Amino acid sequence: MNLAYSPDLGVIGPALPTLLDGLWLTLEISAIVIAASAVLGFPLAVARMSKIEVIRWPAQFYIEVFRCTPLLIQLLWVFYALPALLDTTFPAKLSIIMALTAHLTAFMAETYRAGMQSVPTEQIEAARMLRLSRVQILRHIIVPQAFRQQIPTILSLNVSMFKDSSLVSALGMADLTFQGNILSSQTYRPMEIFTMVALLYFAIAFPATLFTSYIERRLITSGSRGAPPPSSPLRGMLGRMRPGYRPPIAAKSSTPIAPMSQPEGA
Repeated sequence: MNLAYSPDLGVIGPALPTLLDGLWLTLEISAIVIAASAVLGFPLAVARMSKIEVIRWPAQFYIEVFRCTPLLIQLLWVFYALPALLDTTFPAKLSIIMALTAHLTAFMAETYRAGMQSVPTEQIEAARMLRLSRVQILRHIIVPQAFRQQIPTILSLNVSMFKDSSLVSALGMADLTFQGNILSSQTYRPMEIFTMVALLYFAIAFPATLFTSYIERRLITSGSRGAPPPSSPLRGMLGRMRPGYRPPIAAKSSTPIAPMSQPEGA
């Protein structure tokens, strides 16, 4: 079988330092965006749940706009339209971070809101009967439970943001995807270069996905009692991290009831 394209793995070695530089920039942007949106998402979620319409409606409008429009359009708008609207200029890196943060903050706010509204109302009513303030209820009752429940979703959003950051290459940012595109044009070896780019993304995203799955399994396991321990620690850990695995929930033990003895003379 003759292939029209003959792979040449020799181009990977010289291209690897440039790809790693792009990967470092991708990780830097992703880390800044994730940290900023994790902080900004909480007050936005609180504003979204406010009973004051002047506060609630703008927060909801912001969330829906960034959730219902493509991320690439948001990047282009912040990069080109916002400086023209404000009659100023922003550094390219700052514009990209602003757009990605605004996008992820909307999703983080909805995640926080869903977690806080999942807290049973009985606990909130009990806290009010104890005359706890709204801030104390948020701090001691709502936020700890909501954050714990939403950890898998938050981690999944962060992994998605790391992958979606490849869109910044359309704006000329020298991230991993941009560097791969330049190298493929220079070497005329797109298959080798983009395969290596995909492997670098995979090397970061797949362990993070496994960690997310592991956290989710731990949360499920913590809610069950009496689950049998794994036969081997290493095998048990790998099994729990396997995608699609669900920890067994042990059935409640029941003591067999002895048959009642018949009375004499029956």
